[in-house]
Amino acid sequence: MLDLGRLRALHAVHTHGSVVAAAQALGYTPSAVSQQISKLERETGSVLLERHGRGVALTDAAHLLVETAQRLMSIVEAAEVTLEEQRGRPTGRLTLAAFPTAACGLLPGVLAELTAAHPTLELRLQEVDAHLSVDLVSQGAVDVAVAHDWDIAPLPVPQGLERAVIGDDRCDVLVPAGHRLAGRTSLTRADVTHERWICQRPGSVCHDWLLRTLREAGTEPDMAFQVGEYGTQLALVEAGLGIALVPRLGRGPVPEGVAVVRLEPAPVRRLFALWRTGAARRPSIVAAVSALRSHWAAGPGASGADG
Repeated sequence: MLDLGRLRALHAVHTHGSVVAAAQALGYTPSAVSQQISKLERETGSVLLERHGRGVALTDAAHLLVETAQRLMSIVEAAEVTLEEQRGRPTGRLTLAAFPTAACGLLPGVLAELTAAHPTLELRLQEVDAHLSVDLVSQGAVDVAVAHDWDIAPLPVPQGLERAVIGDDRCDVLVPAGHRLAGRTSLTRADVTHERWICQRPGSVCHDWLLRTLREAGTEPDMAFQVGEYGTQLALVEAGLGIALVPRLGRGPVPEGVAVVRLEPAPVRRLFALWRTGAARRPSIVAAVSALRSHWAAGPGASGADG
């Protein structure tokens, strides 16, 4: 008899790419995950993980078991949804994933509200890059994900997933307080084409949007400082090293040495909540999506994203 917990551990290694990442997602230690997989190997008489450099790779037998685990987890999820519906209230474990600025600027209030309103709901949060969240939901690694897209990179939603719009997150130009553009009420893209930029790292949607937009204006942009943390970008702007395009969500307090100027037309990224279609009736998912949308409307959406 195959043990579902051990299959889930193997599935997590497949989903997250390593034993350490799987352990973090499951809330276990890496040694506990390794022990589960070792027991599964003894039960099946198969080698499931092979060493590849510093990491591991799944064998053909492991991939067959991952497919089995996926089907079994879907069956278990359907049963959990039915039980939670019968109870009529959010309960059990609910795992959410969010990209870093949403985890900082939106999720704390949402999680606090859900915890206070539903004491039997066991909440978990994973901070992940936005482009990973769709697969994590599809594979059953998380229940609800907060993701985003831009006009140049629409968010694909595969079959078996549903989504709801949370809100629109506008981006502003941040310039040093003594900069020639600091006193402007708004800027056009032509106004900023020849500036030195502080931006996200290559490969991020924000970086790609900025690169494409400035090139369309006929200029090869000077992407001088490429850093992932918006707090670091703010510090570099305050130091007078360049200007930045920063979303309002998760931006945090703006230092006195930095001026915020609207860019017109405004760059916007749209935030979504994603969940599996099979779990759509689950009261905890309904409550989580509702809390995400109401907190956005009352917080970032009221004071930042739309005004």
